Amino acid sequence: MRTTPREAWRGVHVAAALPFTAAGDVDHDAYAEHIGFLAANGCDGVCPNGSLGEYQTLSDAERSAVVATAVAAAPEGFRVMPGVAAYGALESARWAEAAASAGAHSVLLLPPNSYRADEETVVRHYREVAAVGLPVVAYNNPIDTKVDLTPRLLARLHEEELIVAVKEFTGDVRRAYELRELAPELDLLIGSDDVVLELGIAGAVGWIAGVTNALPASTVELYRLATSDDPYKALPLYQALHPLLRWDSKTEFVQAIKIAMDVAGRRGGACRPPRSPLPAEDAAAITRITEALLAEGHR
Repeated sequence: MRTTPREAWRGVHVAAALPFTAAGDVDHDAYAEHIGFLAANGCDGVCPNGSLGEYQTLSDAERSAVVATAVAAAPEGFRVMPGVAAYGALESARWAEAAASAGAHSVLLLPPNSYRADEETVVRHYREVAAVGLPVVAYNNPIDTKVDLTPRLLARLHEEELIVAVKEFTGDVRRAYELRELAPELDLLIGSDDVVLELGIAGAVGWIAGVTNALPASTVELYRLATSDDPYKALPLYQALHPLLRWDSKTEFVQAIKIAMDVAGRRGGACRPPRSPLPAEDAAAITRITEALLAEGHR
C-alpha cells in the first residue's frame, strides 16, 4: 500500500447520491455540480459508487464514468474515495485499479458479498485489493453483506497493513472501544448518520455521510462539534437533525435522502429499479421533517 497522507480518508466524505435524467441515464453535469456544491459547503470529499450512488444498478461503463466525473469535478484538496465493492476479489481489485488510474485518493471496500464468507476468504479479499496500492477503507455492513468485520478481524486486517480505516455501519457504538484496544492506529469512520455524536465521542476521525447531500453546512458543523474537544456542544444540533439523520439507517435510505435533497432545492430525483418510490406517508414525513429543518435555518 503506497504512503498517503491520512487526510485522504479523514473528515466528512459524502456518499453522493447519483442524479438521473428523465430518460434514466446518469446526469453527469448535475453530478459534477453537486460535487462542487458539497465542496463549497465544507465537505472534505466524496464517495462515488456507494450504495447511495446506486452502483449496483450501473453498467461497468457507467460506473467508470461516475468516478471520472467525480475526480474531474473535485476542486483542489477535495478527495475522492470510490466504492469498489464486487462479488469477488479480482473484480474489486480491477475497480481499485480503475480508481487509481482515474486519480482517486483511496477506496471503500465491502467484504465479498455473494455469500457468507469465512475469515480467511475475507482476508484474501482485502489482500488482493490492497495490492493495487491505494489506501483501503473497510466497510463493515453485516446487515446487507452478512459478513461481519468484527473488531478482532479488523485488527488482523490492519496488522497486515491491508486497511487504513473502517466505515462502521453496525450502529453498535460499543465496538469503537474494543477496536481502539485491539487496533489503536486504525482510523474509525462514522458509517451511519444517526450515531455521529456517539462515535465522535468515541474517537471517530471521519464520517461517510448521507443526509449531508441535502444539508451539508449543518451536518458538517455537527461533525466538527462532535469530534471537537467538547463534543457535547453538538447535542442541540444533533437532536434537531436526528429525525432526518435516522433515515440513513433504514432500508429506504436512498429514496429518503433523495426526497430530502429535492425539498432542499438540490437534485435528488428518482432512483433506478429495483428501488421504487416510497409510500406516500413516508415521503410526506420526510418532506415535513426537511421543511421544518429548513425553516429553522439548517442548510
